Amino acid sequence: MIAVLIIFFLAAWSYYTARLIKKSAHMLQLNSYRNERFWRWMTSNSSRVFPARNYFLALALLPFLFGSSVWALLLGAVIFGAMAFAVKEEQEKKKLVITARVKRLFITTAILYVITAGVGLLLGTGEDGSLFWFVLLTIAATMLTYFYTMAANVLNWPIENQINQYYFHDAERIIKSMPNLEVIGITGSYGKTSTKHILETVLSSQFNVLMTPESYNTKMGVTRTIRSMLKPYHDIFIAEMGAKQENDIQEICELVHQKYGILTAIGEQHLETFKTLENIKKTKFELIETLPHEGTAFLNKDDKNIMSYEQRNKCRTIFYGIEAVDLHYRAADIRYSSKGSEFMVYKYDGSTVQIQTKLLGRHNIYNILAAIAIGSEKGIPLEKIARAIKNVQPVEHRLELKKTSGNITIIDDSFNSNPVGSRMALEVLGQMPEHKILVTPGMIELGEKEYELNKAFAEYAAEVCDFVILVGKKQTRPLQDGLVEKGYPEDQYYVAANLQDALDKMNQAAVKKSVVLLENDLPDTFNE
Repeated sequence: MIAVLIIFFLAAWSYYTARLIKKSAHMLQLNSYRNERFWRWMTSNSSRVFPARNYFLALALLPFLFGSSVWALLLGAVIFGAMAFAVKEEQEKKKLVITARVKRLFITTAILYVITAGVGLLLGTGEDGSLFWFVLLTIAATMLTYFYTMAANVLNWPIENQINQYYFHDAERIIKSMPNLEVIGITGSYGKTSTKHILETVLSSQFNVLMTPESYNTKMGVTRTIRSMLKPYHDIFIAEMGAKQENDIQEICELVHQKYGILTAIGEQHLETFKTLENIKKTKFELIETLPHEGTAFLNKDDKNIMSYEQRNKCRTIFYGIEAVDLHYRAADIRYSSKGSEFMVYKYDGSTVQIQTKLLGRHNIYNILAAIAIGSEKGIPLEKIARAIKNVQPVEHRLELKKTSGNITIIDDSFNSNPVGSRMALEVLGQMPEHKILVTPGMIELGEKEYELNKAFAEYAAEVCDFVILVGKKQTRPLQDGLVEKGYPEDQYYVAANLQDALDKMNQAAVKKSVVLLENDLPDTFNE
């Protein structure tokens, strides 16, 4: 009888705990498998790490007060089973990707749980009442699921490190086997992905080009691209390089050995890990400082944070911009409309070209200028570059203009908002003649400045928007304070419980022809 109940208990326990393991592995993956980031997330989301429902599991221990292991096992199995079926699957924006690494993580985590259950059973051998330790240990293990996932990640680290090193060396071997390949690195606090797509379109008009797909901007993402997609016929490889801590860019540079480097902009982003703006500058400039002597740097001269950094590498440097003096490539006579942007480009040799693009926003002018500069330096005629840019499509979720049925036109800028980019997005919204609605949860990963920068964002939004919808009651407290301080009317903003509530309110608010700016969409790790 006891053996059957133990099996029944273990089955229910395993089923419920497996669901929690999957969720914790998802959060670890979203935190790049870095335990220090995962730990910060855990400490900031204790209600998700220790959900209140898990405390009901302790009820299974009550029968031991009356000396009944049978009822304890039976009650525990019922509670575990009921909770497994009662817990609903959360709607996830970015689902867990079941990679080989995740499978290895699951195996190690499962082993830790088997050991825990085994220890509990050993302690229960011989004495019926001592099954208390078996039930207690299994319940505790379930309540500590996120810690078990972290422990499994630590145990797997030597293996994962060896596997990664093999992949890195193989990618570097592929790069070195193509001596005629030219690598272009792109980094910046924002504008990387858009610049990459524009540049790929421009260069593809004359060369065989490969770029890192989507947001594959980590060392492993670049490695995967090289190993699976880079072919001997490619002339140019464009590598987007992201960073969340010092040396992230340098590690990618040591892998790809770039000849050209584009630095789009530097701003206050990922301050939780970088801590200071100076650290961000130093890290972004790793791309420029590692260029070879015959390499070329392309810098946005209008960006004060780029220009305030003392560049040590004296390689050839090309400046582009709109306002600064002594530019090699300048955009002027800029005009915006709901169809896109139009402007003139003036090159240092006196030549000019008219540019028409579907892309919106001043920051996209800078992104286009960077692509024009490299394309021209690579010998592509300006007129040919202009034709290519005319065909560039907006990058998904980056000031992407979407027509919908009814009164609403959406400007989708929901990917990875930052202080400068969000303000530029509001500038675009402000230029639209229609009723202007903002939907946003605010910005994240800004460290100690998060409150201040979100409040400033809301204050500027109050000057531009006719209606504001904030997503998340706790997350948007700084924005609420900013609107109140600006005297923004209470009946012109709404604090939504979640994204669906926000979209429902958006449809209600769009009683006349409206343009809606969707600014930022928080990852699953920030669900309230």
